[in-house]
Amino acid sequence: MVAQRAARGSGLAAAEYFAPQRTTTQELPDPDPLLKNLTIGVLEVLAGAREVDQLARWLGEDAFRALVTRANLAARARSARGVRVTMPVHRVLSVHRDTPADGVVEAVVIVAGPARTRAIAIRLEGWDSRWRATSLALL
Repeated sequence: MVAQRAARGSGLAAAEYFAPQRTTTQELPDPDPLLKNLTIGVLEVLAGAREVDQLARWLGEDAFRALVTRANLAARARSARGVRVTMPVHRVLSVHRDTPADGVVEAVVIVAGPARTRAIAIRLEGWDSRWRATSLALL
């Protein structure tokens, strides 16, 4: 009985050890390049010029699912209107970010496109020594 409890306890410790680990801000790189590149990547996904899977490494599970759903809706809309997929040209105008907690960055990236200017709100969290976007909102 005691051996079973010890085995269960070590299994739990192993599961916690191998689970995703929070990372402090000091251990993470500057988030600005990721914010800019991720924003451009999201806009390319929504335009149909990039696969969502190419951004999976930098997205949390919920953000990935939301982007897949939004990309599918955009693809259906393009198909219904007969619009061809083209590579969008966007220019990052500014990045406004805040750090509400250690290992967390909330930012709004303003991007100018050919037709209009857009804003994307992104929440980055430090997991396993890298930034991951846990929330995305195209405004």
